Amino acid sequence: MREINYTRALWEALHDAMIKDDRVFLVGEDIGVQGNIFGVTYGFLEEFGPKRVRNSPISEIAIIGSAVGSAILGMRPVVEIMYIDFATIAMDQIVNQAAKWHYMSGGKSKLPLVIRTQEGAGTGEAAQHSQSLESFFAHVPGLRVVMPSTPYDAKGLLTAAIEDENPVMFIEHKLLYTTTGEVPDGYYTIPLGRADVKRKGQDVTIVAISKMVLDALDAADELKKSGIEAEVIDPRTLNPLDIETILASVEKTGRLVVTHQACKTMGFGAEIAAMVAERDIPVKVRRVAGENTPIPYSKPLEDRVLPDKNDIVHAVLSIVD
Repeated sequence: MREINYTRALWEALHDAMIKDDRVFLVGEDIGVQGNIFGVTYGFLEEFGPKRVRNSPISEIAIIGSAVGSAILGMRPVVEIMYIDFATIAMDQIVNQAAKWHYMSGGKSKLPLVIRTQEGAGTGEAAQHSQSLESFFAHVPGLRVVMPSTPYDAKGLLTAAIEDENPVMFIEHKLLYTTTGEVPDGYYTIPLGRADVKRKGQDVTIVAISKMVLDALDAADELKKSGIEAEVIDPRTLNPLDIETILASVEKTGRLVVTHQACKTMGFGAEIAAMVAERDIPVKVRRVAGENTPIPYSKPLEDRVLPDKNDIVHAVLSIVD
């Protein structure tokens, strides 16, 4: 199978969707000639024209608000918010309008909206461009939250998100765009709400979110040298969450490490740990997450507050007898 990078996988998903359904259109800052700052939509303006590739003003409220209205009227907008930090400017449109429209219309109206955005630290962009805010959105009933970690998952999940009848927060990580992996040529979807076991093992379950999946796999390689076989699970979607796959693994291993780059307090790892605890499974649990601090601009300080492979290894060793 051919190997492409994460950016190209997203490009193909968007391109296939726009070819397949002329109701799909894109809107966001600098998505036209520039193809956005990560090049995901490069060439789309020339192929599909300005009616379907709409460069927007620098106003997240206007971007999301107009997309909500168009989705209600039957279009299928794919919005890009350049940084997830800026989605906070449009929380009314996302949380009070998009997420609740289907419910408040008594199920009579659908809202097929995808909000693509990227989050995370590691590139020295400081506190206002480096946050991981997935728990904000996973907390809101009516919003689907998708966080692919590989090019294969990115293409299949984005295609599924565009076809979904609900608003979807599609959250990418800025350090994943250049990563590569095997991706089928042509159209395919990955159902939302289905976790993926990235590596099988019987000694400890590591549930990793987004970019931390790569760190977890590296940690599993390191742990293998000590005779510890780690099972690495990528939820892929936080809402809906495939808790059953996680529970099946934890029942087998009796040990759970949950890792994400978002800060530890109220991070999504706490929700996963709570769900496991509610099933009364005898399990040792550790969380590996970011420090409870704004992300520093200084590279050494940024590295200091972010979790990595070594933190995962240390957490596993602390619960393996």
